[in-house]
Amino acid sequence: MKHPPLSIVLIGGVVLVLGLAVLSLSVGRIWIPLATFLNDADTTQRAILLGLRVPRTLLAMLVGGGLALCGAALQGYTRNPLADPGILGVSPMAALGAVTTLYLGLNTTPWVLPAAAVGGAMLGIVLLLLLARLTGGVVTFLLAGVVLQSLAGAGVALALSLAPNPWAINEIVNWLLGSLQDRSVNELQLATPFVLVGAALIFTTRRALDALTLGETGARALGIELDTTRVLLVLGVGLVAGGCVAVTGVISFVGLVVPHLVRPLVGARPGRLLFPSALGGAALVLAADMLVRLTPAAAELRLGVALSVLGAPFFLLLLVQQRRRLA
Repeated sequence: MKHPPLSIVLIGGVVLVLGLAVLSLSVGRIWIPLATFLNDADTTQRAILLGLRVPRTLLAMLVGGGLALCGAALQGYTRNPLADPGILGVSPMAALGAVTTLYLGLNTTPWVLPAAAVGGAMLGIVLLLLLARLTGGVVTFLLAGVVLQSLAGAGVALALSLAPNPWAINEIVNWLLGSLQDRSVNELQLATPFVLVGAALIFTTRRALDALTLGETGARALGIELDTTRVLLVLGVGLVAGGCVAVTGVISFVGLVVPHLVRPLVGARPGRLLFPSALGGAALVLAADMLVRLTPAAAELRLGVALSVLGAPFFLLLLVQQRRRLA
């Protein structure tokens, strides 16, 4: 199958993301004309635009791009089309680390919650990659993710059941549902360093991910240091997933869906897939976030819930296709 030039795909992705970002600044319960940027007549609309819409839009791009990048990298490293930070328990482990700080009341210091989320994500990805090294079986790999999800879910349930007051329970539950609502410049500043540094580490593994399509033996024959690649991937995915979860809560399926949507445009090379997946993830989360703002319900639908409704059938379809191939 002939694919369009990568430059065309990247340009198209950038144009799509920028178009959705501009639209995102206007969309909401209160529609704000973009002329408000240049017009000081309505100070209320201008305050909403600069204080809420701009940080929310930038955070949607950052989180969507980061999670899709992690999914593409994990699928490339494990040669497993079902790999994703949420499904494999990396994001739930990050959530467990963050919930622990909420339960203990340690989130008064700005960097404690992100650090705990990053630590939980790194622990999850280390455990997964250790299992992937022992066996390349798809079923075993998915079961390992289920174990991590169960472990993280049990820890979160324990924190909820032992929460000292209803306000703590409400804070934990609302955060776990995943949302960009009421996020400000503070959350953007917290997440950006983690996501950008982690993404840079992931991009350094492009050549290694391409070589791993030949298997570990073939990659070593090409001079790839697999131990170094593993460390870079652990650090990169941990920083990105942890940074995203720390400010938005758990948003699943972005890393699973986007690489499969982009792959027909760029081919099967994992290294070639990374940047287009990041653009696709940014576009997906921007579009989903605009849709949840327009829901007619009294309260805004949580972004994590909306993307789970979209991603669960997609995951089931992939699982059925994978089973047919193995059969």
